[in-house]
Amino acid sequence: MIAGFLQFDPVFGDIEGNVSRVLQIVSDKQVALVVLPELFSTGYQFVSKDEVSSLSEEIPAGFTTKRLVELSKDKKLYVVAGIAERDSGSFYNSAVLTGPEGFIGVYRKIHLFSEEKLWFSPGNSGFKVWDTAVGKIGIMICFDWLFPESARTLALKGADVIAHPANLVLPYCPDAMPTRCLENRVFAVTANRTGSEERGGKERLEFIGTSEIVSPAGEILYRAARDSEEFGLAELDISQARNKNLNAFNNLLEDRRKEFYTS
Repeated sequence: MIAGFLQFDPVFGDIEGNVSRVLQIVSDKQVALVVLPELFSTGYQFVSKDEVSSLSEEIPAGFTTKRLVELSKDKKLYVVAGIAERDSGSFYNSAVLTGPEGFIGVYRKIHLFSEEKLWFSPGNSGFKVWDTAVGKIGIMICFDWLFPESARTLALKGADVIAHPANLVLPYCPDAMPTRCLENRVFAVTANRTGSEERGGKERLEFIGTSEIVSPAGEILYRAARDSEEFGLAELDISQARNKNLNAFNNLLEDRRKEFYTS
């Protein structure tokens, strides 16, 4: 299948504008799966709980998810997108999966980074993999990458592709994702954002771009520039992610000796 990411610079608080921008760009692309950045519709640097509350949306009933469902149905594609979620008085840094069949599911970020802990509750959805018409899609969000258990759990659950919405400010992830893919033999599509935010007297956040698509062999199939808006595409042969044999004697998952992995 053809998979892609949209790397762009969202405007903080402008949900309708950010969503419209994405729809404008994606609607004319020939692609089966598109990954959008973390918190793509709201921006990232919140300064109060009231702000989080006002910008968070119910899933799937909220404006953003509904528009993504419309896009998926109209263009016959799958979309993974980071959204601030509101549910029964709690707020989550979440990502939705939509497809031609409509709303499919949601993942709530398990490993919160820095001030995210002030605004969001730790994710309680667990890592999920959905079996779709284009392959088995798993989701992790941004800082989840630093915990090898995240990608490994998705691989053990059968993921062919890890969709990875992100708002990366640390420099390490782009070079680490080839290892995550190699050690699990999965594809990954990391969709980061560009630009910066400096709100409420807080430290300026500079987002590093360099979104990428990586193969199960750890090969970077496409890497974006640091500071430009880009729509990156690559063709994925899903069968590569389903072959866990390294040679005639070694299978990546079957050779695991779990009895020695406890602390």
